[in-house]
Amino acid sequence: MASPEACPTERRCGLPSTSLLLLLYLSYLLLGSAAFWALESPQERDTAEQLLQEKWELLVNFTCLEREALERLAENIIQAYKSGLYLKGNTSLGRWDFVGSFFFSVSTVTTIGYGNLSPTTVASQVLCIFFALFGIPLNLILLNRIGQLMLSGVHLCAFYLDVKFQWQRGAVVLTRTCALVAGLLLFLLLPPLLFSAIEGWTYEEGFYYSFITLSTIGFGDYVIGMNPMRTYPGWYKNVVSLWILFGLAWLALIINLCISLVENSRRLCQCCKTKSHTIGQELTNGNLHINLEPEDQQKCGTKDIKPVRLD
Repeated sequence: MASPEACPTERRCGLPSTSLLLLLYLSYLLLGSAAFWALESPQERDTAEQLLQEKWELLVNFTCLEREALERLAENIIQAYKSGLYLKGNTSLGRWDFVGSFFFSVSTVTTIGYGNLSPTTVASQVLCIFFALFGIPLNLILLNRIGQLMLSGVHLCAFYLDVKFQWQRGAVVLTRTCALVAGLLLFLLLPPLLFSAIEGWTYEEGFYYSFITLSTIGFGDYVIGMNPMRTYPGWYKNVVSLWILFGLAWLALIINLCISLVENSRRLCQCCKTKSHTIGQELTNGNLHINLEPEDQQKCGTKDIKPVRLD
């Protein structure tokens, strides 16, 4: 059973308390809410006023139009666009062909859910429920397995570098840094170039879409294959689907690395706490001849050991 003196040290070594985490979480949400409110509210108000002004000007210039009929037409246009139809030329955006359906399936099981596409028939809605019910756990298992394989590859590279150069700590840092940089290039920094070339977005918009997608936020303000004025190659959505899958697996790798780092830090802190408490007890009992093992000196450090003053 741990002694009362060990509790404060263990609390300092571990994560903050639940109440503190909850306070930080709420403060973070309130800060973000205030920032978005300050940035987006004026733009929303100006857009609404401009749209209302254009509506009244249209009704004044064309007196044959009725207000109710115009509003119904606008609602029908919005609904048609949500269904994948483009009013100009009566063209379809092709979101429910096989490739588009596959992309929708990927966005469903990965919980991205852009919101621009959703099933409309009752049968499709019921199917979507069961498809997501079993697909989301399967997707999580697969991503976790791929992330573990990537992590094993990182550890294997670190082992080979350690064997060849006898540089254990440097090999671990080097391999993890390479995994982080390679992932940043493949999944965040280079894909915006592809989106800029095919979608016509700016690099900043492509990077924004990449992050919002891989973080599974999926606002739906930027979605691939939605511009009716562009012709998309057949392989495009399939490549993006694979990019989403392996990008999420890379994020799982990063999460596993962070968890491993936290666990190692807590284990090291627990080692220091145990050694410090043990040696303190020995000094209190009058044993002034205490030697640390070399590995203990390396892991814990003598600075964590504070002798107890004997009165």
